[in-house]
Amino acid sequence: MSKQAKLLLIVAVFLAAYFLPFQHPRMQGAILEAFYMLQEYAREHVLFCLVPALFIAGAMSNFLSSQAVMKYLGPESPKVTAYGVGAVSGAILAVCSCTVLPLFMGIYKRGAGLGPAIAFLYSGPAINVLAIILSARVLGWQIGLGRALGAVVFSVVIGLIMALLFRGEEKERAKGLLMPEEKEPPRTLGQTVIYFLVLILILVFAAWGKPAEQAGFWYAVYSVKWYLVFALLLALAVILKAWFKREELSAWVDSTWDFSIKILPLLFGGVLVAGFLMGRPNVDSGIIPAKYIAMVVGGNSLLANFTASIVGAFMYFATLTEVPIIQGLIGSGMGQGPALALLLAGPALSLPNMLVINSVLGFKKTFAYVSLVVIMATLTGMVFGALVG
Repeated sequence: MSKQAKLLLIVAVFLAAYFLPFQHPRMQGAILEAFYMLQEYAREHVLFCLVPALFIAGAMSNFLSSQAVMKYLGPESPKVTAYGVGAVSGAILAVCSCTVLPLFMGIYKRGAGLGPAIAFLYSGPAINVLAIILSARVLGWQIGLGRALGAVVFSVVIGLIMALLFRGEEKERAKGLLMPEEKEPPRTLGQTVIYFLVLILILVFAAWGKPAEQAGFWYAVYSVKWYLVFALLLALAVILKAWFKREELSAWVDSTWDFSIKILPLLFGGVLVAGFLMGRPNVDSGIIPAKYIAMVVGGNSLLANFTASIVGAFMYFATLTEVPIIQGLIGSGMGQGPALALLLAGPALSLPNMLVINSVLGFKKTFAYVSLVVIMATLTGMVFGALVG
C-alpha cells in the first residue's frame, strides 16, 4: 500500500470516528448486526462450504493438467465447448457467491480463458437447481422459469462480452499460461478424475441445504448428507494414501493456505460491511432500513429494477435464503420484474465476492463484470415485469 493510500485510510478512519453518531440506536444496531452476520457466515458457511472449496482450489493449482484446462476452457477452445463446460460445471456445484471464488481462482490461474471462467463464476451461485425449483414453488412458475432461463443466458452472454472487452489483455495472458506437462504423469487420468470427483462430492453434500419441505428426494439427501460426507472422507484418505506422495500433499496444503490468506480477509471484511449496511436476511437492523428498499422496488419502473439489481449485487445471500427474502418483499409491494432482477443479480454477486474478484482480475474487469450483471438483471426484470404484469 502506497503512502498516499495509507494517509487516506488514516484520514477516513479519523473522520468516521469523529463524526459518526455511534450513540444513535440505529448505528449501534448496525454495528452489532455486522458482527452477527459475520458469526452466522462463520458458523454456516466457512467450515462446510468455503474450506472444501479452498482445498479443491489448491488441488486444481497442483494436480489439474494445464493442458486439459486450456483444451476445454482456454481462450482458443471452441466457444460451444468452453462456455458449455463453464456454465454446466458451475451449475453442478450449486454454491454461494463466496464459495465459488476459490474454484474460480483455481481454474482461471490454471489457464481458463476469461470468458469461460466468468461463465463458471456466474453459473455456480446463479444456476442452483434446488433454488430454482424453490423459486417456482414459492414465488410462482413464471419467476422460476424466468430465473432458470435468465441465469443460463447470463452466464454465457456475460462471459462472451467480458472476453470481447478484454481480448487484447487475454491474448497477452494466454502466451505465458501453457507450461509443459510431465512426460509420465504420476497418476492416470482415471485416478485424477476420481480424486477430483470425491473432493467435489464432499463440497456438494457438506453444503447441501435443508429444503423447505421435509419430504421428497432433496430432503432424503439432506437427512443422510453427513453419512455420505464421512464415507467420502474415508475414500479420500484411501486415495491420498495410495496415489499421492508426501511432497505432493505438502504442496497441496501450501496452495490451499495461499488461497486462504488471499481470500478470507477480504471475505470477512466484506461480510462485516454488508451486515452493517443491510443486516442479515429478514433482520431489519442494517444502517439502511428495509422499508425504504421495499418502497423503491414497487412497480416495474427502471428505478425499481435498477435498485433491486444494485441491492442484490451488494447484499450477501446464503444458498436458498434469497427466496423467502423476496417472498417477504413481494408481500410488501415489490413488483414481479424487480423480484426477478434481484434473483438474477443477488445470488451471483455480493460485496465480499466483489472484493475478492477485484484482487484476482483488477478493478477494470471487476467493474465490467458487476456492471454487466446489474444492467442485464435490470433490463431482464423490466421485460419480465411488462410480460407478466
